[in-house]
Amino acid sequence: MHHMIARRTARWAFDRLSERDVAPLLARCAEDIHHQFAGDHALGGVRHSKRAISEWLDRLYRLFPELGFEAHSVLVKGPPWHMIVAVLWTDRGKAADGEAYENQGVHELQIRWGKLVSLRAHLDTQHLVGVLDRMAGNGVTEAEAAPIGAKP
Repeated sequence: MHHMIARRTARWAFDRLSERDVAPLLARCAEDIHHQFAGDHALGGVRHSKRAISEWLDRLYRLFPELGFEAHSVLVKGPPWHMIVAVLWTDRGKAADGEAYENQGVHELQIRWGKLVSLRAHLDTQHLVGVLDRMAGNGVTEAEAAPIGAKP
């Protein structure tokens, strides 16, 4: 039963991301959530708070003003106090420079008693960096910003 609810909730969460309705997603996060997105680029780095994730999502939506997510498969393992969820997804849309964008990957989620405590994104970051570099070359300065949560 818990696994069915987790699968449904994961699909709902990806729908919320596509609609840019992040408040209910942030409400389900632990205060000290761990968010990791590989690479040293505008979307890379590690964050440890809901506020930092909110800032990261704001940047994601500025860099990709049109972005929709499609969850293909949701895999769930473990009891409610230590649940692991993997979501295989594709995202599509337009970058801030008007060019089409598409990528795919897996989100690895750790959930404890209904709260998201860790989110790690695994995707083609080389492709993403190429898109960020192209945007920076087209005048989108935030595409070359330091990662959110990075020490100055």
